[in-house]
Amino acid sequence: MPEACAISGLVKRFGSKAAVDGLSFSVPPGMLYAFLGPNGAGKTTTLRMVAGLIQPDAGQITVDGIDVIAEPRRAKQVIAYLPDDPVLYGKLNPMEHLEFVAGLWALDAATARRDAQALLERLGLWDRRHEWIETYSRGMKQKVALASALIHRPRLILLDEPLTGLDAGAARLVKDMLSEYLHAGGTVILTTHILEVAERLAERIGIIGQGRLLAEGTMAELRSHSGQATGSLEDIFLRLVEEQEV
Repeated sequence: MPEACAISGLVKRFGSKAAVDGLSFSVPPGMLYAFLGPNGAGKTTTLRMVAGLIQPDAGQITVDGIDVIAEPRRAKQVIAYLPDDPVLYGKLNPMEHLEFVAGLWALDAATARRDAQALLERLGLWDRRHEWIETYSRGMKQKVALASALIHRPRLILLDEPLTGLDAGAARLVKDMLSEYLHAGGTVILTTHILEVAERLAERIGIIGQGRLLAEGTMAELRSHSGQATGSLEDIFLRLVEEQEV
């Protein structure tokens, strides 16, 4: 079985600056992989390259065995990308929005309608399905964006700060939905500045700085790498980033 996502020697430059500099890692199917780093480390740029939104200058990306660079259309069929500030159509209600997104994926209309209803009910939005999205709070919009990512049943979801703007209850609901998605065989690559969430949810964690992988592994492996037998992810993260900046 191919890796859900495999990245090798990935490079992306903006002018003279390397935003991503020789990055390599892989994520097996069914795993939640936390991809962490300080602001400007190259996390979002990496996710956008995996999603096929920007082209790398060098390196290879495969998703479910599909070469993202050589076969972008095919690769995008199995990927969902949820940015930290998703674009939604404010003059639509959530049901209309999900049906529109499903249409872009050429999904069967009846199936899409059924799945959209199930997602809105699961996310606690069904009772407000007739309201325009532009009237929603940021947290509610994040829920609609998550539903939009899930509507075509992707095998890999790329989530860039998905818990931003969510209250505790909504964040718990999103985490529960991600757990269900993983249990069903899906794969998640997640960026977050909430390190406690990454420590609790992720099976493996990659930490980058200045576009390079500083450390990767389970919490036990990261502790061993950093020489902190009982350190928290925050302790390990800060130490690695500080060492790189010296």
